[in-house]
Amino acid sequence: MAELRDDAVEPRPGETLDADAVGAYLREAVPGLDGDISIAQFPGGASNLTYLVRVGDEELVLRRPPFGTKARSAHDMGREFRVLSGLHSVFRYCPRPLAYCEDPDILGEPFYVMERLQGIILRRDPPDDIKLDADTAHGLCENLLDVHLELHRIDPAAAGLAELGRPDGYTERQVGGWSKRYRNARTDDVPDNEPLMAWLAEHIPPEAGRAAIIHNDYKFDNVVWQDDGTGLRIRGVLDWEMTTVGDPLMDLGCSLAYWIQADDPPSMLALRMMPTHLPGMMRRRDVIDYYLAGADLKIGDFRFYYIFGLFRLAVIVQQIYYRYMLGQTRDSRFAHFGQMGAVLSGVAGAIAAGQRDI
Repeated sequence: MAELRDDAVEPRPGETLDADAVGAYLREAVPGLDGDISIAQFPGGASNLTYLVRVGDEELVLRRPPFGTKARSAHDMGREFRVLSGLHSVFRYCPRPLAYCEDPDILGEPFYVMERLQGIILRRDPPDDIKLDADTAHGLCENLLDVHLELHRIDPAAAGLAELGRPDGYTERQVGGWSKRYRNARTDDVPDNEPLMAWLAEHIPPEAGRAAIIHNDYKFDNVVWQDDGTGLRIRGVLDWEMTTVGDPLMDLGCSLAYWIQADDPPSMLALRMMPTHLPGMMRRRDVIDYYLAGADLKIGDFRFYYIFGLFRLAVIVQQIYYRYMLGQTRDSRFAHFGQMGAVLSGVAGAIAAGQRDI
């Protein structure tokens, strides 16, 4: 099999970094670095920006907030670095953090650097040299969910992250917080979503006492895959910016929001970002059943968690669209994010109204 990599490319216009400043900092902060520096950008992701930094023969990954952002709390590099530092010793899939910088004279924003995990990111469609037959695709789903369950079994205190979040009242705060974010980022060309937000507020499940470290953006294109000799297996989990301590079923619901099936309507299929439509891939109901069996949980109605996941994703893309409309980012990918959010919230509303199933 060919070498599996998620290739970095020339940074997008307006998102270049000062290589001299980064190089000078890293040679001081990370022992053993020597040689010329070059910086490329990983193309995926729509929130924090991720770069491949080469210093001589060494490869590192640098993460920084998007340019022009005003929502500092949503792009807290120090918090993300603390999460990695705590998890690395107890969760084998967590990349090793190397350095954190909050000096604005370097890049104008705080940033951190971590080890680069070699492998492939499975995005919308597998690379040409990756052939996913039905059995392989099903195995990938099982591995993805097994690692998710492994994360949720970690004692937050063992990772030094017990104070990362407040599990009591977590779901209610999430519904209220994401509703407020949507109202603040709404533009005139998208739905107001007031009925959907009211449904969520009225259907918050009773407190169940579940508390776990939750990733909050766990999906195929946030894990690194490697061939271990028996097939593709997860090597690492990326993008820990929204990690907290809360209800793991909320985490699963947020993951399901990205899970597009082959028989979904065309409007949903147009949003597909991962190869979950391929033969052998689990359906959303299969994902729920597999996870609940592994967690030894019984949930009569999972609709709330999936609807919340869809709505939260609609808010995320609307916030990005809002920044695009304000001219805070020039990334052309974001021009249609308002329409994407409208589709997501429309599906969520239809499920809430009983017009379609999960």
